[in-house]
Amino acid sequence: MKRLKYLLLALILSSSAFIFAQSADLTNWPKGTSPKDIGTRVAERFLATPHTNFNRPTPPSRITYPEICTWYGALKFARETKNKGLSKKLQERFEPLFKEEASLVPVPDHVDLTVFGAIPLELYMQTGDQRYLNMGLNIADKQWGPPEGPRVKPESYKYYNMGLTWQTRMWIDDMFMINAVQAQAYRATKDQKYIDRAAKEMVVYLDSLQMPNGLFYHAPDVPFFWGRGNGWMAAGMAEILTSLPQSHPDRPRIMKSYKMMMESLLKYQATSGMWRQLIDEPASWEESSGTGMFTYAMITGVKNGWLNKKSYGPAVRKAWLALVSYLDSDANVKDVCEGTNKKNDKQYYLDRKRVTGDLHGQAPILWSAAALLD
Repeated sequence: MKRLKYLLLALILSSSAFIFAQSADLTNWPKGTSPKDIGTRVAERFLATPHTNFNRPTPPSRITYPEICTWYGALKFARETKNKGLSKKLQERFEPLFKEEASLVPVPDHVDLTVFGAIPLELYMQTGDQRYLNMGLNIADKQWGPPEGPRVKPESYKYYNMGLTWQTRMWIDDMFMINAVQAQAYRATKDQKYIDRAAKEMVVYLDSLQMPNGLFYHAPDVPFFWGRGNGWMAAGMAEILTSLPQSHPDRPRIMKSYKMMMESLLKYQATSGMWRQLIDEPASWEESSGTGMFTYAMITGVKNGWLNKKSYGPAVRKAWLALVSYLDSDANVKDVCEGTNKKNDKQYYLDRKRVTGDLHGQAPILWSAAALLD
C-alpha cells in the first residue's frame, strides 16, 4: 500500500511538471498561432497598408510614429526569421523617402517624430548601406542637439542644460520613442554616447513617474495607470536593457524598475491573458496594444534570464494566445485604444474609442513575434 501511494504521488508530480512545462512553453504553439505564422501575416498586412494618418481618411503629411513602430517590428521579425523576401519589401517601402516621398520624412523636433531614426538605422544594420546610417545618426544627434524650431518651449532649455534631450516632456510614452532611436544608434555604431543618453533619460523618467506599485502615471499631473502608456515604458525598458552593457552604472537602477513593473503586471493580468485600458481598474475594458507591449517586455525578460521562466513563462504564453485571438481574418487586431493625449480625467481614458487594425496595436504583435523567435 505504501509503495502504491509513492507511485501515485510520483505520477501526480510528473503530471504537474508536464502541465507546467506545457503552460510555460514558448516554442510549441497550437496550429495557426506560432510567432512565425502570426508575424508573417501581420508583416504582410503592414506591407499592404499605405502610409497612414492615425486612422484618418486624409493622407499623412509625414510618416507617423505608429507606422514607424510597426515598420521597426516588421524589420526585426524579418531579421529573426531570415526572411530575405520580406526584408527586401520593407527596404523597398523606404526607398521613395530618399526621392519622391522625401517630404514625408519627419523633422526630428519631437519624440514622436525623432523615433523615425530607428528605421534607417535598422536598415543599415541589415544592409550595410551608408545612406541609412547617415540619415539615422543625423536624427539621433539632432535629438541631443540644442533646442531649435517652433516646438521649443521654455522648459526645453532646462532639460537641455541637464544633459537630457530638449524634447523631454515627461510622458511615459517617450521612453520607447527616445530609447528606440538612441539604442539603435548605439547598436549601429557601438558609440557609448548613444546608450549613455538613453540610460540617463530613462533614470530621470523612472525617478519621476514610477509609483510604489511598480506602475507608471501617464505624466506627473495625470495619476492614472493607462495601459498603452505603461506599455511604452515596459517596451522602452526592455529595449534599452537588451543593449545596455552589464557594467553600465545605470543598469542596476533600470533593471530594478523593470522587475518591479513586471511583478506588478503579473498581478493585474486578467484571466483571459489580457491587460486592461486602465491596468488597475477591474471594470475597464481589455485592450490589445498595451497587452502586446507587456507581452514583448516579458518575453524579452524571460529570454534574457532577467525573469524567472517558471513565474513568467505561463503569463507570456497566455498573453500571446489571447492577443492572437484578437486578430481577424485580415490580420487586423481589434480593441486597440485610439491615439491618446494625457488628461487628468479618468473617464477620458475609459471612454477612448476601440479601433481595429490601428498600427498602435499591430506594432507590438510584431515585436513579440520577433522576441519569441530570438
